[in-house]
Amino acid sequence: MEISARNQLKGKIKSVKLGSIMAEVVIELTSGEEITAAITRGSAEGLGLAVGDDAVAIIKSTEIIIGKN
Repeated sequence: MEISARNQLKGKIKSVKLGSIMAEVVIELTSGEEITAAITRGSAEGLGLAVGDDAVAIIKSTEIIIGKN
């Protein structure tokens, strides 16, 4: 896959939690760290995301959301 975004983090999907509207996807990066993304349920289902799949988290500087527990 060739795209213009520079911030690409490769890893494997560790978990996918489907909600009624949104999905929480955890990717274990090749460095061992984890990154969590909130995407629509429709996008998760459309991509066929499953635990163990190779994945790439693509981060654009204008598209970062920070949360706090």
